[in-house]
Amino acid sequence: MANENFLSAGVHIGMKQRAKDMERFIYKIRSDGLAVLNVSLIEERVNTAAKFLSRLNNILIVSRKGPGQKPAVKFAEMIGGKASIGRFLPGTITNPSFKNYYEPNVILLTDPMVDKQALKEAVKMRIPIIALCDTFNETSYIDFVIPCNNKGRKSLAMIYWALAKEILKERGTIKTDEEFTAKAEDFEMTEESKEEKLERMEKEKIKKSRGRGGPRRK
Repeated sequence: MANENFLSAGVHIGMKQRAKDMERFIYKIRSDGLAVLNVSLIEERVNTAAKFLSRLNNILIVSRKGPGQKPAVKFAEMIGGKASIGRFLPGTITNPSFKNYYEPNVILLTDPMVDKQALKEAVKMRIPIIALCDTFNETSYIDFVIPCNNKGRKSLAMIYWALAKEILKERGTIKTDEEFTAKAEDFEMTEESKEEKLERMEKEKIKKSRGRGGPRRK
């Protein structure tokens, strides 16, 4: 069932850009050049991360990018963590005198490339780092990678929803999947992000070009 949910939300759809670090998670390359992540590995790593996170209390979830902000907040609410969305202010986890200082046991990054300030501080403080990584992400300093599409609204909502469900099951808060009443839609951003808008406009441009008999992309 988890595999079907991931597929329907596009969790497995990567990008044309592929970092060497992420090659082990790629199942195949589509004819249009997009990489496809191994869905079984995604599920396996979500479950492994959930087992680890279920034993911790001070979990910091970070998302500077728009599509990940509502999922991060909802996830933090469900599992009793703390979300940091938008710009990650320097000193958040390194300066005890900072007014918003927080001392996490682990940090969960929505995109280590975008959340680089949080990554830098976690490395400095030797805080374990779990990160959602797309095919373009470098994974240096990441302790545990969850491979996934970390750009799309539906994908990020699904990953955070699945993580929350598995963590609550590991903690014994719920016994079965059916007892988890939250829906993936509850985690999803409703507004189109800048990144998604640009991607949609590019796709529309390609469709129009094909309609006029223009060159087809390979």
